[in-house]
Amino acid sequence: MVYDGIVLSLLIGWFRGGSLKGLAHMKLRGGWLFPLLLALQFVIFFLQEKVAWIAKMSNVIFLLVYITGLVFLWLNRHQPGLPVIFAGVLLNFIVMAANGGRMPVSVEAAQFLGREYIEALKAGLYAKHQAITSDTLLPFLGDIIPLSPPYPRQQVISIGDVVMNVGAFLFIQHLMLSAPRHGKGNAGEEKVTASVNQ
Repeated sequence: MVYDGIVLSLLIGWFRGGSLKGLAHMKLRGGWLFPLLLALQFVIFFLQEKVAWIAKMSNVIFLLVYITGLVFLWLNRHQPGLPVIFAGVLLNFIVMAANGGRMPVSVEAAQFLGREYIEALKAGLYAKHQAITSDTLLPFLGDIIPLSPPYPRQQVISIGDVVMNVGAFLFIQHLMLSAPRHGKGNAGEEKVTASVNQ
């Protein structure tokens, strides 16, 4: 879900006159952690059904990933938008930690994702997700918000995901608008030069 927010923010930042060069100039403490955590989650996702020990330890690995991510966000809390992302990640971490390292998913909200997904969810075949039951703690923080057409991607998200997207939007807008496109900057310089010459 956060990836959707990033794409939307990039588009809006561009239409507002911002530049992608702002992304290249961002300075984050421990910046190498973010791509590492992202790559680790993809590795777990693709290998969870092929490597036995990854499947068994996936819930612990995901919690460690979240903890590392929270530390990274806290170190960079001075950056606009990152405290909001921290809050969203913390909400997701709390509900996952309370439920054995997996994100609870509402079966009712996920019905449109198909029978196979629901059956796998109930059977606990997913490393990161599990169905919400009467034993689930803090179910309101789980994936309970359905997104279906006209939204371009069908998925179920959590309150924490929504908060993270707001933070990502604010952060990217800050970066892009701090480095406006050259065309806009040159036009402004020409106007200043013209007024001085007059």
